[in-house]
Amino acid sequence: MNTKQKIGRACMIVGILLILGALALLGYNQWDANRADKASQEALGKLEETLTETIEDNTEEEIQPELDPEQEMTVTDIDGWGYIGYLSIPSIGLELPVMSEWSYPKLKISPCRQFGSSRTDDLVIAAHNYESHFGKLTSLTAGDSVTFTDMDGIVNEYVVNKVEVLDPHSVEEVEHSGYALVLYTCTYGGKTRVTVFCDRAS
Repeated sequence: MNTKQKIGRACMIVGILLILGALALLGYNQWDANRADKASQEALGKLEETLTETIEDNTEEEIQPELDPEQEMTVTDIDGWGYIGYLSIPSIGLELPVMSEWSYPKLKISPCRQFGSSRTDDLVIAAHNYESHFGKLTSLTAGDSVTFTDMDGIVNEYVVNKVEVLDPHSVEEVEHSGYALVLYTCTYGGKTRVTVFCDRAS
């Protein structure tokens, strides 16, 4: 075998290895997305059961929950994780639980609060770009409705104002945006962030 043939065979082997690596990565990403979908939906089911009980108790005791800016958001423990409520975005078919604090392990399960509160109109929620989490945020347009129901049964209704792609270092623009609700996730590749800014529905 001459040098040319050896180089050609080596290139072919490298090409095959690269294709196998890409397929393995694709398979892992799909598995991870399915796992995240299952984990978030299981948590959502338990969270909704807890909320139903809370609402029934409030009804029996004739308690009308109110949005008090002075009050911290109620955190409910489910399977060892703290949740503050759930998010519903009808236009892209999403209904997801929201954890009280942000971390990478928590983002593997559900969206997480990164800053603020629904009580002070500065709530920021982050999630991975799994298809079943925030992967469809780019499909949102101004006027779409978003609802966040907290663990006291208070339903907060919002409307999308704008969708922007921001630099990952634009923390100030997200944390102190002046909007009542901000949702964001990484774009594929992680170089930028899809960010949705929402006002309270009038």
